Amino acid sequence: MSILNFTFKLCSLFLLSSTVEAFAPNNVGVTRSASSNVSSSPVVSSSTSLNFFDKMFEEEGPLGKGITVGKVQVALSCIDRTILTQLERAADNTGSEPEELSRLANEVCLNMLRQRDNWIAAASESKWFGQDDAGKAESLFNTMANTEASKFEKEYIPSADAHAEVGGPTNVVISLVLEIQGDETDFEGAGFSIENTNKVISSIAADVLVDDGYCLNACEVFWTPGDRKEVLTKQDMIVDFPTLVDL
Repeated sequence: MSILNFTFKLCSLFLLSSTVEAFAPNNVGVTRSASSNVSSSPVVSSSTSLNFFDKMFEEEGPLGKGITVGKVQVALSCIDRTILTQLERAADNTGSEPEELSRLANEVCLNMLRQRDNWIAAASESKWFGQDDAGKAESLFNTMANTEASKFEKEYIPSADAHAEVGGPTNVVISLVLEIQGDETDFEGAGFSIENTNKVISSIAADVLVDDGYCLNACEVFWTPGDRKEVLTKQDMIVDFPTLVDL
C-alpha cells in the first residue's frame, strides 16, 4: 500500500515519506487505515460543548476566538478517476506561502463539493483551543496527521507519463486535516446527512481563504487510491476508515 502524503504546516511545505505496516495489501493512496474497529457514528466534537467562560477573555480574530483543529473525510464512488488527477495537480502546484496553502485547501474542498452526487460516506471531528494552548493545538494537528500517514506502507509518486494506463471505477477517500484560527469554522455533522456534509465542506472552503490565507495555520491532505490502477473496495473502507458513516 502506498502513500502520497502532502504536508503543509505553518506555511512551510514538506513532502513526507514513511514505511509502516498495513493490513490492506491491495490498495494505494494517500490515506489508508490499518484499524479494524468499526464505528456506527461519526466522531464529532466542537467548540459548542465548551463552557462560555472558556472564551470570554480570548482575543477575537477574523474567524472568532482561539484555534480549531479539525478533520473531514469524504468517500466517493468514482466511475472515472478525474478527481484523483485534479488532486495530484493541485498538490503539485502548491508552494509554501499562506496564499498557496489556503488555495490548496479551498481547491480540495471544491473538488469534493463538485462530486457531491458521488458521495457515499463522510465523517468529521474537531476540537477548540484557546490561544494560550497553541502548543496543544499543534500537537493535536500532528497527531491527526500522523494517524492518517501511518495508514500507509509506502509512498506513491505519481507517474509523469500523461499516457500512463489508468484503472477503472473505484471508491475514493479524501481526508483534510486543518489547524485554523478562530472558532467559526463548522466541522460538526459530516456524515449525518448530505446537507450537513455539504455545510462542513463549504464552511472550510470559505474560511481557509479569510485574511489571504493567514487564518490557516496548517493543512495536510490525503487521498486513496493513489496508484492509477489500484482499487479501493467497500470492505477496505470499512477496515481502513472506521469512522466513516454511510450517506
